[in-house]
Amino acid sequence: MKKKTCKICRRLGTKLFLKGERCLTAKCAMVKRPYPPGLKGKRRKPPLSEYGKQLREKQKLRHIYNLEERQFKNYVEEILAKRGKVKDAAEALIKILESRLDNVVFRLGFAVSRRQARQLVSHGHILVNERKIDIPSYLVQKGDCIKVKPTKAKKILFKRLKQTLARQKIPSWLQLDLEKLEGKVIGEPSLKEAGVPVEISTIFEFYSR
Repeated sequence: MKKKTCKICRRLGTKLFLKGERCLTAKCAMVKRPYPPGLKGKRRKPPLSEYGKQLREKQKLRHIYNLEERQFKNYVEEILAKRGKVKDAAEALIKILESRLDNVVFRLGFAVSRRQARQLVSHGHILVNERKIDIPSYLVQKGDCIKVKPTKAKKILFKRLKQTLARQKIPSWLQLDLEKLEGKVIGEPSLKEAGVPVEISTIFEFYSR
């Protein structure tokens, strides 16, 4: 799984930070082998067509948020169906992706990656407003409280979480109570703060073909 994850970044030519802090170290595959799998470092990639560029940007955003193609496509088509009613399509798409429970768990620092956050949610480790929610795609709203289930907080996975969270940079639309291991949604996510290295407009062009 580790090698497969690293190959995604190498294939797309961008560091997507799919493995958390490891991506910031010299162990990152994009540092060791900054070229696509199967190619030697000195070989040049052929220039991408317009379709190829759109596909690449789509794949980048889909992998950043750890989504299957069908699920990602549904989100994009939902926005496309509202064209004319949505002021900024890119902003609207990011708002949905950032509001997913697995992403919020990651943004709060309860998991080192969105992949791990998805597992935590699926395995019932996370509560939303004191209710167990095991659906990663669940969309949180302003006022929602997200926390690690108290009976799960004693697991080794969470044992040093408070030390890690002390260094965590939390988005402005979220609030974290370090002692209670509890987060709260206090605003709405934005495209600017999400900071995804993707040309989102080309994704809508891809699905509009």
